[in-house]
Order: sequence, then C-alpha cells, then structure tokens
Amino acid sequence: MAAVTGVRTLIRNVRAVGGPRPVDEAAPGWLLLAGDAAEAAGEGEPGDVTADRTIDARGGFATPGFVDIHTHGGGGHSNEGGADEILAAAAAHRTRGTTRSVVSLVCAPVDALERNLRIIAGLAREHDHILGSHLEGPFLAEARCGAHDTAFMIDPTPDVVERLIEAADGTLRQITLDPRRPGSLDAIRRLRAAGVAVAVGHTEASYEEASAAFDAGATLLTHAFNAMPGLNHRAPGPVLAAVDRSDVVLELILDGMHVDERLAARLFQMAPGRIALVTDAMDAAVGEDGAYVLGGLDVDVHEGRAVIAGTDTLAGSTLDQATALRIAIGAGIAPDAAVAALTSTPARALGEAAPALEMGAAAPGGVLVFDADWSLREVVA
Repeated sequence: MAAVTGVRTLIRNVRAVGGPRPVDEAAPGWLLLAGDAAEAAGEGEPGDVTADRTIDARGGFATPGFVDIHTHGGGGHSNEGGADEILAAAAAHRTRGTTRSVVSLVCAPVDALERNLRIIAGLAREHDHILGSHLEGPFLAEARCGAHDTAFMIDPTPDVVERLIEAADGTLRQITLDPRRPGSLDAIRRLRAAGVAVAVGHTEASYEEASAAFDAGATLLTHAFNAMPGLNHRAPGPVLAAVDRSDVVLELILDGMHVDERLAARLFQMAPGRIALVTDAMDAAVGEDGAYVLGGLDVDVHEGRAVIAGTDTLAGSTLDQATALRIAIGAGIAPDAAVAALTSTPARALGEAAPALEMGAAAPGGVLVFDADWSLREVVA
C-alpha cells in the first residue's frame, strides 16, 4: 500500500538502518518522513520540526518495509483462494512488517495456474504492494517434492512455458524449476527473455547442473538447503554453486526449523549481500495451529510447525518476516545485514527499487519502527 502523499511523520529517538555507520554503533537521532520519502534526518533531538504526527521510538530502530518474494498465504488465507484471500493474506503479513510481496503458487494443473496468474496480474495492476506472482513449479523434481503434489509436476515444454508467460501478462516475477528436467535450460533462457527471475529449487541437481542453470540465466536459489542436496565434501551441490556465483541471490527460511541458525549465519558470511530472508509461509502464518490444506495436501500445524499430515515433511512455514529478523539478529547476524536480507536484497533480486532510508529517497512500502529489542512496534505508511 502506497504511503499517503503529503503526510509528514517525525520519528524521534531512533536509529535508522542504512546510515553511514552500522546501526548498532549509531547514536539515536530523528527521521522526518514526507509521504514515503525521507525528507530530513539528524542526530540528537529534531528541534523545531513541523510534522502531522510524532513517534517516539525510545531508542529503537527504523527500517524500510520488508519485501517477501516467497509466500503462499497467511492469517488463515491461501493464495490459491482468489483475489480476496490473497489480499487478506498480504494484510496479515503487513502487521508483521511485510509491506510488499510476491504471491507464490504451489504446483497445480496448468489451467489452474493460468487462472491464478490472471487473478494476480489484476491485483498487481491495482495494488502497489502486490509485486506479481511466483510459480513454485510445476517444473519440480518428484524426488524433492516437499509439500507439492507430484501429480502436477511436468517438464517445461515450450508450449507450457508460453502459456504461463501469457497468462501472467508481464507480472510473473519468479519461477522455481529443477534444472535436471528435459528442456529446462531452454526454458530458463525464454523466461529470462520475458523478464522472469528464474530460481533453481526442488531439485537433485549437482554443483555442475546448478551451475549450468546459472549460466543459462537463473539468478536465484529457492529456500537454500531445503528440497535439495546439502553441502557434501564430495558433492558440493546447488548451494555452493549459488554461493560461487556473485549474481545469484539465495533465499533462506530462517524460522529455527528449516535451517540451523549457525549454518544460516555462516551462509551470510559466504554470500554477503546475497541472502534474501523469505517466509515460504502457508495460510497458518500469523494465524492459529490446526488442520489446513496446501495445494490439495492436508497439513497439520502444531506449535507453529507445519507438516504434511501423517509425516515429518515440512509444509512451508508459519514464519513472518519480523520474527525472521529477530532470529537472524539472535544468531549473530549483524542488524544491517539482516535488514538488507529483508529489504534491498529481495527487491534487487526482482529488479525492484531497493527500499532505503536515505535523504530524499523514496521508501516504497513505508517504514517500520522497532523497539530496542527488535520487536516490531509500528508500520508507518
């Protein structure tokens, strides 16, 4: 949702992320927002500044609004449920700091994907906070299906690829595929020509096979370490292939369940500035435990852990991005790096304007105010 033009908000006693010094070394100061732009800023108290409203951050922090490039729902609402459900899910995540998001879809019959892509295209044209769609499939590996129905997994033939591109009408922002499927490299080249960011994921690909996909134009790795081979001393796999490519962004689900926090912290060191913290959230996120359905599969959620019913297979997450930030900082990741992984890095991965709290620069999606313990206090937009 775009900020209201002309509304001036003064945030005092705050440390803004993205300044000339690391935020944990910066002295508290003030930030004046005019609409969605940082009009003025300084250290100490603001003095004689006119504003429509004032927020005392009490020594806390200000960051740009978060960008989630991989989310399937939230607040009890699924992205497969139509326009109203998609907007309701986005609204639920907004309360946890996500002010712009890509609408992810699980594997489904091609005609169902086309129908949902058209719905998302309409929403993207009408709502600034809906950035477009992400197809997590149908070109995935059955052996690494995760929470996707293998009945709908197919090869990326030219006909199907064209149908999906056409249905999205310029709003397909990302697609996840297995580079081992026949025709995948040609599909990557066609999708890139159409302006779609291609991600390697849900795959048994080796280091060499993933590297071939990156050579063909893939620029993302879908939820690193999950639904793919891990790091092995004789078979380094797709994660290291992505780390070794300076133009590849690695998604990471940092909820304390999908990836060990110590490994997550090391990944930030291995690929600085190239980690995008995503939720991969299902509709139980920002919601309640219980029984759910994801892409036709029954899912049980207990104490925030979502698994395919009757199994131990994780079914997305119930994560929100404000929680991901706190977990990242608790794992020893520098606050500036953690915030970048929720803002500028995912935006850059899709060719979007990177939100930043710089003088005179727009902050698309608004600004977030956190208490000193990094608990989200307010979404300002």
